[in-house]
Amino acid sequence: MNREFLNVILADDDEAGQILLKSIFKELKIEIMVQCFQSEIQVMDYLNSTEGRIPEILLLHNTLSGGISKESIQEIRSEVRFGNMIIAVYGENLPESEIEDFFVAGAHVFIRKPNTYADLKKIVSDVVAVIWQYQTSGLNRDNFILKI
Repeated sequence: MNREFLNVILADDDEAGQILLKSIFKELKIEIMVQCFQSEIQVMDYLNSTEGRIPEILLLHNTLSGGISKESIQEIRSEVRFGNMIIAVYGENLPESEIEDFFVAGAHVFIRKPNTYADLKKIVSDVVAVIWQYQTSGLNRDNFILKI
């Protein structure tokens, strides 16, 4: 892993959501290299391609093209080559049972998207800082989960 920046795949079918998160990434102290996709199929095709660069963070909006499938998260978690990748799901107004389903499928982080830019920036900053610490310190990611 490159210790100078984090590679992030951002999957959100809402272009405004992508722009919002990319602007937050630019303001962080940790440099973020971000690639954006608008569908689960695009993400899976990229990750399964020979050209695909495995990110440190896979950030998925829960309503991406009708919803992120728990099967795709399970498929990613079952691949050894994705073992160092942190899967983070974010969304609005999800019941606790659905959030728990994401964790059971293999997601590490769930972010309940707040209503204000300042709150979202703080949450994203905190999550990236924790993930950066896990990536750079060699902490065990097998039991890492975070719900914000």
